[in-house]
Amino acid sequence: MRGTKGRRRFIDYPRQGRSGLRRWLPSWRQWLSAVGLCLGGLAGLFAVVYAKIDVPDENELAGQEGTVYYWADGSQMVSVGAVNRQNVSLDKVPDSVENSVIAAENATFYSDAGVSLQGIGRALVNMVSGQETQGGSTITQQYVKNTYLSQDQTVTRKVKEFIISLKVSNQKSKQEILRGYLNTSWFGRGSYGIQAASHAYYGIDAKDLDPSQGALLAALLKGSEQYDPGLSEANHRRAVARWKWILDRQVDTGKMSEEERAKYRTFPEPRGLTKPTSQAGQTGYLVDVANKFIKADTGLTDKDLARGGYRIHTTFDKRRTERLEKAVRDVRRDTLDARRRAADNYVEVGAASVRPKDGAIVALYGGADATRHFSNNADTSAVPAGSAFKPFVLAAALQRPDGATAEPAQQAADAKSGADDLGGALMKAQSQPFVRAGQRIGLERIRDLAVSAGLRKESMARLERTFPLGTSAPSAIRMASAYTTFANGGLHSDPYAVSGMTHHGSIVPGFDRPEPVQVLDAGVAQQVSSSLEVVGWRTLGMPGGTPFQRPVAAGRTEPGDRMKSAWFIGSAPAPGPGLGAAAGAGAGSAVRPDQVPGAADGNEPTTAVTMFRNKPGAPDLLPMQGVGGSGTGLGTSIPPRIWRAYQQGS
Repeated sequence: MRGTKGRRRFIDYPRQGRSGLRRWLPSWRQWLSAVGLCLGGLAGLFAVVYAKIDVPDENELAGQEGTVYYWADGSQMVSVGAVNRQNVSLDKVPDSVENSVIAAENATFYSDAGVSLQGIGRALVNMVSGQETQGGSTITQQYVKNTYLSQDQTVTRKVKEFIISLKVSNQKSKQEILRGYLNTSWFGRGSYGIQAASHAYYGIDAKDLDPSQGALLAALLKGSEQYDPGLSEANHRRAVARWKWILDRQVDTGKMSEEERAKYRTFPEPRGLTKPTSQAGQTGYLVDVANKFIKADTGLTDKDLARGGYRIHTTFDKRRTERLEKAVRDVRRDTLDARRRAADNYVEVGAASVRPKDGAIVALYGGADATRHFSNNADTSAVPAGSAFKPFVLAAALQRPDGATAEPAQQAADAKSGADDLGGALMKAQSQPFVRAGQRIGLERIRDLAVSAGLRKESMARLERTFPLGTSAPSAIRMASAYTTFANGGLHSDPYAVSGMTHHGSIVPGFDRPEPVQVLDAGVAQQVSSSLEVVGWRTLGMPGGTPFQRPVAAGRTEPGDRMKSAWFIGSAPAPGPGLGAAAGAGAGSAVRPDQVPGAADGNEPTTAVTMFRNKPGAPDLLPMQGVGGSGTGLGTSIPPRIWRAYQQGS
């Protein structure tokens, strides 16, 4: 009988008869056994998981709830309807459309097992690292996600997708899977499925699609928000490139001949965007702006929102919105006559009201009717600001570069350096002092201050000599937001349109509002406001001299501008006695808004009104000369009239 020392061990590790590093290195047999054990364990685990996960019942997309938008007072604004989907059989879908979809999404569809291990692995790695998770899924996997699972991007959901895809691939024919995929996929414009998409983009049944149109619809499967050509010029470029690639891909895979491909050289432009009648008037513009903020704050997409079940509480004040719409309509009726004056054609108006204390957008005017005029004039970034930009130049001249509070001696030095001249030039509608100021203090400094005050950097023009004269093109929403900085003692809050939302009763995170940021010294804000108050008096009349009794701090375009737009931005003080929104504090003094007599209390909104001429299809804005007739100051008096009518409305 062997002793304990000579007994053979079941696992020879550390290895006997070896020394040094070799004693601790497993043999090839041990490596092979370990790998086999791991693979066996994984196979066993997979078998258990495969057996436990059943193919669930299909989702009932058509039974999803609508999404409801509410006014700020809690009353319902609009309910965006249920899912738009019409199921069709494959015999109602041309082969060319099927080929386009397969070429675009999963060229090996008819030969693969329904899953992509490479795609699954990449998705899991991306999820762990917090990156994008889309891409790499087969048509079967996408069908499973659309039909049986939620849209959550989690490891658990991805594992279920993999298992169910294998089972579905074994239980259903490729034709059944393709039919289900085509009927459940999101194509944008509120449409689920190829039939609804055919009507949304081309106004025809799916059976009537030609290969070129089918290739465009297949391109949308990659993401309608990036590939719907009607949404933006950038989208159009991406859509054209992918449309070409899909047609070429069919040639490469043998599904289309070179001769057939040569027939499709002209991009099949889809029909224009439309909105449901429930979004007529201003409602469609309000919904668009709310959705824009939702997507920015939460990462949700149009596809997510279209699935319904959301309850969205906006900041829009119903009474103010109706009042603003009425003001625009009444002033247009009284001043514009397109039948008598050619210059009164193609006139567009946009407006927005933003509350200074927190940045809430309380009202906007996006155009005559969201179901007929699709671009949102309150949110467009194609209209130059003109002289309405000059207050930011004045603020940059007054503000110390390091943001520190200036001492009285420094205030005097600043005045000698030209800041006082700019204040006078702003009141007198002069331009050359602002050009010289740009050269003296630096265009970058002016741009950075305007951006910190609330304008978007993407809307800033090139830093050329004329930059201080307002060549940048911010939206009405952003101009109103930026001017609240002057009315609020240098404090700025980013604009927002949604105060909160739920999905099937659960709170959707992402709507916590940050505290206002001090972007201007309070004294600087007050000095700019003092100058703007004079501009307001000059435009609307001195207090007591017109029906409009209360003074305002206001910015505007001037007749000497290049006249591609007309602006008026006004901040009215809260009701009550006082000297107006910007009583007498000099640059650099530590004055808070609540210490200024008659200062805005933060509840009275700052409102921006813009007017421009835009002929559909024309690349540039039309000139404003002659708009409203010779008595309107080249059109520049119309936005102030709208502003005043809005303030006086009841």
